[in-house]
Amino acid sequence: MTIKLGANRYGKAETRVVRVTKNGSKHEIRDLNVSSALSGDMEAVHYTGDNANVLPTDTQKNTVFAFAKQHGIASPEAFGLLLARHFVDSQPTIHHARVELEEYTWERNVVGLNAHPHSFVRSGRETRTALVHYDGDKAWVVSGLKDLVVLNSTGSEFHGYIKDKYTTLQPTTDRVLATEVNAQWRHTGDNAEWDKSYEVVRRCLLSAFAETHSLSLQQTLFEMGERVLETCPDIVEVKLQLPNKHHFEVDLTAFGQINGNEVFWAADRPYGLIEGTVVREVPTAGPAWD
Repeated sequence: MTIKLGANRYGKAETRVVRVTKNGSKHEIRDLNVSSALSGDMEAVHYTGDNANVLPTDTQKNTVFAFAKQHGIASPEAFGLLLARHFVDSQPTIHHARVELEEYTWERNVVGLNAHPHSFVRSGRETRTALVHYDGDKAWVVSGLKDLVVLNSTGSEFHGYIKDKYTTLQPTTDRVLATEVNAQWRHTGDNAEWDKSYEVVRRCLLSAFAETHSLSLQQTLFEMGERVLETCPDIVEVKLQLPNKHHFEVDLTAFGQINGNEVFWAADRPYGLIEGTVVREVPTAGPAWD
């Protein structure tokens, strides 16, 4: 039986880079966590330890910092595309680059009534994400977000489900619906207005969550993905992961009180986990999600 090398890649994980752009006294910040992974002609290094085809992971890290200075960081997607194209186009032994990015948001510190030009507060918003693939000919871009916590205090029901001898959950026509939105969406091209597109998708996700009278979290998931695809013609696929952050009504009868759906116990685990993809009829995604 022949034993040979299978799929492989290598890279530098989690290079944290903060780029301050100085326009006089007014500064702007982009704060990224960048992970790169390369693949190509890597048989020799695996079989014999010959490093002649290997671009060191330390070089990949240094490139992140040098590109942040040279090109700035217009958006996670744009920066990821710059890096991926550089790694493949500059090295004949590298055939594919995967660049994954997370962005942490900073907001201006408000002093009195004025936004300070160079003082910032770490935002409590979600983390923005991007995933870029490039093979020397074509690029694939997946944008996203994670840890976007949302809650509807009413407008959610859950009933009509399967019941067996282990079922204790009671049906309800009025419950709290809370989740932590983790979403990724695939673009058709690689030259969108990335920051504008991100804000539009974020608004679609939030508005669909708020406006859907939910009979199940699965229904809400589909409405959120559908709203994005209806609004953004350049997006062809939305993947959503929605953990159900359960809020259980507390029984206050022992204290002579009627709760009335006003006091809840927020349980952190175990939790329901709802996942799904909403897609258009489009060609294959290639390596976009790898």
